[in-house]
Amino acid sequence: MKTISLVGARPQFIKEAIINKELKNKYISEVIVHSGQHYDFNMSDVFFKVLNIKKPDYFLNVGSGFHGEMTGKIMIEFEKVILKEKPDLILVYGDTNTTLAGAIVGAKLKIPVAHVEAGIRQEPKDMPEEINRVLTDHVSKLLFCPSKLAVKNLKKEGIVEGVHFVGDIMYDLYLEMEGAFKYDIYNKLNIEENKYIVMTLHRDFNVDNKEKFEKILMQIEKISKEIPIVFPIHPRTKKRIKEFNFEKYLKKVIVINPIDYLNLMGLVKKSWKIITDSGGLQKEAYFGRKQAIVVMPDTGWRELVELGWNKLADENNLYEKVFEKNSNNYPENVYGKGEAGKKIVDLISRMLDK
Repeated sequence: MKTISLVGARPQFIKEAIINKELKNKYISEVIVHSGQHYDFNMSDVFFKVLNIKKPDYFLNVGSGFHGEMTGKIMIEFEKVILKEKPDLILVYGDTNTTLAGAIVGAKLKIPVAHVEAGIRQEPKDMPEEINRVLTDHVSKLLFCPSKLAVKNLKKEGIVEGVHFVGDIMYDLYLEMEGAFKYDIYNKLNIEENKYIVMTLHRDFNVDNKEKFEKILMQIEKISKEIPIVFPIHPRTKKRIKEFNFEKYLKKVIVINPIDYLNLMGLVKKSWKIITDSGGLQKEAYFGRKQAIVVMPDTGWRELVELGWNKLADENNLYEKVFEKNSNNYPENVYGKGEAGKKIVDLISRMLDK
């Protein structure tokens, strides 16, 4: 029995590493193909060390480009690998152009496609990631959903066969890495546990529009007068602050350079709340039992908002949302119990044994 995993960005490598470990336990061979969509990943970074991520068997070297060009290049090169390796199953992850390319190749060659992180839906419908995930779900044979809401989303679209709620593989990762979280930055900053906010802000729709960005920063300035804010600043955001001359709004904010995952998670674990427009961090905040105020019009992790844990905010109500009393108790096991990788591979094994 043979599977092929197609990955193209660091988060996909990380998800694949969790799956790879479980596949080995079931003696299922796996070929790893790196599309080269994001070619700047560092094999020596902390995830690759801690998770013992193996080097890809194939590197397609597609590089960057327009969406259609990139997707087409990946399809052309990936099809060659599939015809050579003849796998029983193709695994794709998330919502990138790599994901869609792999799914289309598998569907056309009549090889079952398994989609890890299926069923996530988010407005606006024309965003590239949303197009990729919807199309991938509609041609996949196995759909591994991180939440029960994702299962419901698929049902609304008439997809019910091969759908499984397995939990979120990123929670598996969080638990795997938790023992290695670092508190160096926390200790250096002279801040008190549960008495500060961690903030990240980098989305183009938040920082590229001068008027909107200024309103967000005015809200942040107001919040920073009441509670310390630690702000690992993204290069894009730093550039816009300088360009728009907005430094005045950050006088009381603790602005630091971008930090590694382990130190960021250490800061999150000791914090009171999180302000973010990052898809990953709003969920990692939940894993750490912290509430996230999400500066986005919508989120792929709607279940956390619907459960009243995380809150959506904008440039007009950010202050209000941060200090709004949260009467909801922590919702347990929204993304499973950290056994998504095992469940996924058990289901794959069952399918391949038929």
